[in-house]
Amino acid sequence: MRLLRSGPHPPLRGTLYSLDSRWHILYTRGSVPFYGTYPGMYIPSALPFRMVETESSPEHLAEELLALTKMNWNQTQLDGRHPITLRTANQVGQILRHLGPQDRPQGRYAFYM
Repeated sequence: MRLLRSGPHPPLRGTLYSLDSRWHILYTRGSVPFYGTYPGMYIPSALPFRMVETESSPEHLAEELLALTKMNWNQTQLDGRHPITLRTANQVGQILRHLGPQDRPQGRYAFYM
């Protein structure tokens, strides 16, 4: 699902749309009012998330997700689509999948940087 807004630019970064009480989508990429434009080349896709046994509101969780998308200091792009916690776990998993059944994975995160 993608949202549209009037005008030539995609939805604003941080736009939250609730599908129902559990499922929500958040635009972690999108137009930035400060720049007056969208800094990307393609139409951004939203990040879906689901509420499961939480006392937090969807708006509060969306704020936290947005903050985590800005924490990758290893690149010049200040907003990523995925929160850094998910992105890093995925990258480490891509490395670990090449280990054999007898190989022992390294326990230190620095090994995977």
